[in-house]
Amino acid sequence: MKNITYTKTGDKGATSLIGGKRVPKYDDRVEAYGTVDELSAVIGVLNDLEGVSEGIKATLRVIQNKLFTLESHFALDRSSEVSKMIPSLKDDDVAFLEGHIDTMNEQLPELRSFVIPGGNLCASVSHVCRTVCRRAERQGWLLASHDEVDEVDLRYLNRLSDYFFVLARYFDFLSNGSETYWDTKI
Repeated sequence: MKNITYTKTGDKGATSLIGGKRVPKYDDRVEAYGTVDELSAVIGVLNDLEGVSEGIKATLRVIQNKLFTLESHFALDRSSEVSKMIPSLKDDDVAFLEGHIDTMNEQLPELRSFVIPGGNLCASVSHVCRTVCRRAERQGWLLASHDEVDEVDLRYLNRLSDYFFVLARYFDFLSNGSETYWDTKI
């Protein structure tokens, strides 16, 4: 396969969905899969940080692979024959995230207030992942308002943002940091 870096087919503001259908680059599908792509890129940054254990790195790689599947769902022209070749997300994928959330939560102190993002670099980048994930979920729901979207894809994004919230708290906990809570008196 040749390495093609540029095709010039998007120079006029349109791009192709999986299956070949051309849409404007501001189409809701493009916004949705682009935001998932951005999330995967930020997860890549988190994965490369010092202080991220091999176990968490392995989990992040699984998540990135699932996001690539989800991204392909958002980029898919469902009327094309290609749609039959794209794998699906499953309830087990959501349960995978829930299991990791539960395992980390068992070690964390009780949540007493809203958490201000920060604490250490791993926690901060986890919060960035959380916020980009929330945006991807909103884009997914916007797309679902007028196009077919698999329900499990949206549940996966919802649970994934929860995962990154708990992961941020977990990184802070591991570094013996103290969480910064919302101070309503400031």
